Amino acid sequence: MQARRRNLREINPALSAMHTGRAKKHSSSPTLPGMTLLAAWIISISCIFIQATFAQEPERNMPASPQNPDSLLIGLKANYNSAVGKNNDVEAAGYLQQIGRLLFISGHYPQSLDYLLQAEKIFRAKDQEKMLAGNLNMLGELYYRTRRPQLARKQYDEALEIYQNLREESGKAEIYGRIGHLYEKREMYDSAFYFQRKALQSYQLDRHTDGAAKIYENIGSIYEDLEKYDSAHFYFNRAYTLNTQTHNARAQVEVVNNLGDVLRKTGRFREGLAYSFQSLKLAQTSGERYQISSAYNDISKAYNLLARNDSAYHYLTLSRSLLNDIYSEESNKQLALLQTLYEIEKKDNEIEQLTQARRIDTLISIATGIVVVLVIVVAALIISRQRLKIRNEQKLRAQHKQVYEAQNQLMEVELKNKKLEEEHLKQQLETKTQELSSYTLHVIRKNQLLEDLRAKLDEMIKDDKRDQRKQIKALSEQIGEGLQDNQHWEEFRGIFEQVHQSFFDRLQQQTGPLTANDLRLIALIKMNLTSTDIATLLGISQDSLRVIRHRLRKKLNLAAGDNLSAYIQSI
Repeated sequence: MQARRRNLREINPALSAMHTGRAKKHSSSPTLPGMTLLAAWIISISCIFIQATFAQEPERNMPASPQNPDSLLIGLKANYNSAVGKNNDVEAAGYLQQIGRLLFISGHYPQSLDYLLQAEKIFRAKDQEKMLAGNLNMLGELYYRTRRPQLARKQYDEALEIYQNLREESGKAEIYGRIGHLYEKREMYDSAFYFQRKALQSYQLDRHTDGAAKIYENIGSIYEDLEKYDSAHFYFNRAYTLNTQTHNARAQVEVVNNLGDVLRKTGRFREGLAYSFQSLKLAQTSGERYQISSAYNDISKAYNLLARNDSAYHYLTLSRSLLNDIYSEESNKQLALLQTLYEIEKKDNEIEQLTQARRIDTLISIATGIVVVLVIVVAALIISRQRLKIRNEQKLRAQHKQVYEAQNQLMEVELKNKKLEEEHLKQQLETKTQELSSYTLHVIRKNQLLEDLRAKLDEMIKDDKRDQRKQIKALSEQIGEGLQDNQHWEEFRGIFEQVHQSFFDRLQQQTGPLTANDLRLIALIKMNLTSTDIATLLGISQDSLRVIRHRLRKKLNLAAGDNLSAYIQSI
């Protein structure tokens, strides 16, 4: 394809500079009278066809645009739909890639990008490394054609990494060649040589003769850009030798054309003309119409340089006529392809809408069924739960009733027991009270009797009968000791505490420490005994009782107006 690029640049250097971003490097060649007029005429009649048809560089390693791209697109789309119907994602992605490739060859880059990106997504999801690398290679070439070299290099680098992991030498070689071509276009020739030679090494390791021939051609093109025509001729000739061995007619056309260009640029016009005629013959044999047009154009330039302007005009007219036919045919193909693509997309949209509508109807039907089932299930659950709730409530009420009745019975039993216990306690209290009263009365009577006896004995002591005085006095003292017998008081206190439980404990909490005599006096006051009875029980006189009561008031911290008996009764 380098030959086609060079032929176009030589027709219109200004146009070439717009296309490649750099001006044409001219070799020194003779100029003849009438050259300016002929060049101006060539530019005027050819510029529109060149600009319309070849504004972008043709694909270097892809076949020419097929004869019936619209039919091919329909077939690929049908195969894709079939693969989708079989749920074969990898096969479907392969057809997406082929559709993208077809659109790329046909010059429909945006549509091609869309299909290639769809294929890439599936290849990544399915871990199809080799197919992904090929797809990245196509994407890189597409980005290069649309003047986005950085994106192109990114795709190439990822594809190269995959090929290196897979040990695919031919894949690596193709990527190296494309990276080298990127550097060539940036006029970074050292890097371009480096990657082209790495590509050549990989092709040779894989014994890929056609690939090696293409790399020789690329290296020759770099030398031609550097105007090192001897080196360019050497590498073009190496490429021609390999293409002859593999009978690659299409590649031979390009290389022979390049050899003719080099000879013409070095002033060997007749030798270059012979190569141009050889290229024409090869192109006619293989049916490469664009290469035929390019050969006509090269022959025209050679005749022009040989001052044979009639022949130059004749072949230039043939080239122009064929270019016109190619342009018309390609335009018709592109229009047909666009129409087919539009119809396919329209049909796909209609199918998608119908599918979406059916899907929505199906979802609505399913949702309706689910809702109905849910309503039935919910209703059944509600009814079941209500029944269960009613049964549980009935059971609970029955249980509560049983518990209530049991509690009532228990309460009645407890109440009866409490009443019995209370009656028993009352009986015990009455009994103890009676015992206490009887005991107190007994003690009072005993003490009274003893007191009377002691009084009589005291009177007898006062008599003059001295011989009996001593014995009577001893008897009186013994009676006094009986009046103060502590054993009787302890028995009294035990009965008192049974009747008045915790009385002495509460008393001790409210007052300070009290003596046993204090406690006896307080107990007798608690029983509401008279002062006379208390004095008799204690075996003391009324005056002594008043003194003891006064001391007790002080210990109890009673004020002058407080009643001692009322205070003790309140405890």
